[in-house]
Amino acid sequence: MSIDCQCENSDLLNSIKNGDSRALDVLVQQNMPLVRKIASRFTGRGTEFEDLVQIGVIGMIKAARSFDFGYGTVFSTYAVPLIMGEIRRFLRDDGPVKVSRNIKKNGMILMQAKEDFIKINGREPHLTELSEITGIPVEEIPQSLDSLSGVISINQTTGDDPESPTIESKLSDDGLTVDKITDKLALYQAIKTLPGLWQKIILLRYFKDMSQSETGKRLGITQVKVSREEQKILLHLKKVLA
Repeated sequence: MSIDCQCENSDLLNSIKNGDSRALDVLVQQNMPLVRKIASRFTGRGTEFEDLVQIGVIGMIKAARSFDFGYGTVFSTYAVPLIMGEIRRFLRDDGPVKVSRNIKKNGMILMQAKEDFIKINGREPHLTELSEITGIPVEEIPQSLDSLSGVISINQTTGDDPESPTIESKLSDDGLTVDKITDKLALYQAIKTLPGLWQKIILLRYFKDMSQSETGKRLGITQVKVSREEQKILLHLKKVLA
């Protein structure tokens, strides 16, 4: 099932730009499967599913009102990060589960430890190294670091390299289903939390289609090192995305 009825959405969006509130209601109703699918990813955190859906609708409305056809992307692709961001913001700042305060505190500790490590060693630390320095369990580090980041943007790159592909470029296929688009966004969000070396390996291996040998030469490490790190990366991402 396609997640975007592009022609219908376009007509409605034009009407919304002209202040048609009924068109906004229709657009939201037509895209409710997308909102509900995204909301389902945030269940089990102390907030009722229907409440998450209503928060997601706020993100959908913001997307409808701010959408510009000049973005060159379909509406649903533009709306997904805004819906996710609205729900995440609620859970961090307003939700009944106040774990966010402790997570943010850990995030600040980790960021400071990360900066100190880079100054001393000239490279970004691995998650295991950050865990050893701070005493924070490895499995809690990605979420803690992520709590300090803003809403994911479709214009963000998937790595630190300016040549990295953007999320938008990877989500431009009109045939994407709700499952696929939310899975992709979750993956890219997880990639953004990886140490610098791991991000570069992912970029070169999976987005630039380089071999392990080519990747090693580009990064100044051996093919064996690339292979070992790649196995660690894939295991880590499976854990995080599970």
